Amino acid sequence: MLTQTASLAETNGSRVSLADTLRKRRQKLFKMINFPVVLWSGVRSSRNFPGNQLPFRASSHFLYFAGIPLENVAIRMEPPGTLELYMDDPSLDDELWHGKKLLREEVAELIGANIAFPMSELWSRAYSSATIPVQDVYLQQQQSSMLHRWLYSASSLSWIDWELAYAIVRLRLCHDAAALAELRKAAACTVQAHRAGMAATRHSRFEAQVRAAMENVIFAQQMNCAYNSIVTVHGEVLHNQQYYNALNPGDLLLADVGAETALGWASDVTRTWPVSGKFSPTQRDIYEVVRSAHDACIAKVAPGVEYKEIHLQAATTLTYGLVQLGILKGDVEELVENDVHAAFFPHGIGHLIGLDVHDMEDLGDLAGYELGRTRSDRFGLKFLRLDRPLQAGMLVSIEPGFYQVPSLLNYPDRRETFQEFVDWDRLAQFSDVRGIRIENDVLVTDSGCEVITGELPTHPDAIEHIVNS
Repeated sequence: MLTQTASLAETNGSRVSLADTLRKRRQKLFKMINFPVVLWSGVRSSRNFPGNQLPFRASSHFLYFAGIPLENVAIRMEPPGTLELYMDDPSLDDELWHGKKLLREEVAELIGANIAFPMSELWSRAYSSATIPVQDVYLQQQQSSMLHRWLYSASSLSWIDWELAYAIVRLRLCHDAAALAELRKAAACTVQAHRAGMAATRHSRFEAQVRAAMENVIFAQQMNCAYNSIVTVHGEVLHNQQYYNALNPGDLLLADVGAETALGWASDVTRTWPVSGKFSPTQRDIYEVVRSAHDACIAKVAPGVEYKEIHLQAATTLTYGLVQLGILKGDVEELVENDVHAAFFPHGIGHLIGLDVHDMEDLGDLAGYELGRTRSDRFGLKFLRLDRPLQAGMLVSIEPGFYQVPSLLNYPDRRETFQEFVDWDRLAQFSDVRGIRIENDVLVTDSGCEVITGELPTHPDAIEHIVNS
């Protein structure tokens, strides 16, 4: 563990540069707040009995200021940027079962801590500090005892904890150079994983085999999956995590798979391809409608642009394409105003990406929504995860889709709602399209944007070529 953790830090540059990056983040934080902060890394959860534990994933808020994924560790920061480390040295028994680990003083040097203490010392130092609770009930109780106030969850904060969360949101919305270096690593690995999945499809019998080919690329690069992979012929199930279906000629395979670097930074990419290696005419028609929406949205990404306007651009482009295909009837603008597009595109156009694949969503809508804005109750807008003007340095996903979801289209009341807008006989001719989604990770730059996952093609001819290679 000693060598592994040190190497994680080295991937972010030298030890000096890691400490320098963390120091700059603390200094920026304390330009916005003037009270001390304590952040916990968290602990492992057990699957069934205590010794059979799930893989550890440190709190993202801890990772942002501590840099490396250490278990059962806390940091305390105070103005103008002092860093204190609270960590117990590993025991001999721990070394026996889990290997050699970094000592407290070694970690302190690595992350640039001013001073290091055993965890027990935190009890006398935590009071009056702000925090964001970790997602562990037992540890939340311990945090509450130390801070002398009850902590419920990261999405239900009050007093200085809310002020801390709001400051962290403002800090983490736009990525610094160290973060972008990690995000590019995750993006490059994800592109390779998707290429491997496409190439493996024609030699696979089941979804699980394609998933294995994709995740093998990620694990082989000492990364993890940023979320539970979606690799399915039932693309109409938005978060489908079943992998037992057979791959049959005529099926489309939707793969939403992303890598997470060893330091916790994520990627999120979706592609849809034909199992046979060739789109049918109807599949290609719908695919091109989705791709047009994808391209139109990316062309619109720039500083100052409202993300909701990008979502509405997707809705308009999709609607126009479906009208051209004869699936929808009526005026495009009127159809969008009536949320008819949401019958086929029910989710939002995307979300923030960073230390989490849906970055900072543990804070509810505090990160995704500009202060003072709330979610719409409109069918076509209520699942929008991001509603704020874009800024240079933000990384967002752009992921339009088309889905034939039975619960949206076949229930009598919903079918009646859309009766006058949908040509059901024409739609039936596209029955071989269950779901299509195209997703890329897009960095907002000073003058526009950069698709950091752009090495993975979206053109249907290029997709077919990879599947057939």
